[in-house]
Amino acid sequence: MELTGSRIIKANRQTVWQALNDPEILKAAIPGCSEMIRDEDGGFTAVVTQKVGPVKATFKGVVTLSDIVELESYTISGEGKGGAAGFAKGEAKVRLADVDGGTELSYEVEARVGGKLAQLGSRLVDGFAKKMADKFFTNFQTALEGPDESGEAEEKKKGWLKRLVSKDEA
Repeated sequence: MELTGSRIIKANRQTVWQALNDPEILKAAIPGCSEMIRDEDGGFTAVVTQKVGPVKATFKGVVTLSDIVELESYTISGEGKGGAAGFAKGEAKVRLADVDGGTELSYEVEARVGGKLAQLGSRLVDGFAKKMADKFFTNFQTALEGPDESGEAEEKKKGWLKRLVSKDEA
């Protein structure tokens, strides 16, 4: 499964680069991440809990950084084992470029799964992977820019029932 995309982040390239290398920001951006610790070799160990369809698993794994070009690009690779649920592997090539109003962060993601997760079917797994990648980059962008000042971000976070109830109360 492959994904590509880009985001314009309202921050300078130095700030975005530092955030891409900060374990606390990465932990906050990765959905379901409960632990992200920097290793001596510059990589990270991580614990992430996710539910894909009927399969819920806690993945423990390693994240490594390679092909590092300071302030410009790197490849972030991860591999996690989720016990009986199987495994997940992936890598993202991340590039930064200066643009009007901030920094463009572009990415190419490739992910693979095995075990029970692979038995769920590629449509379900691919849809889940796309959703998680979008959520990661949205969370990362919010960590750097802060919440949407218009309040739209808060409205989007509410479930459909809460939005319906809050509109009826108004």
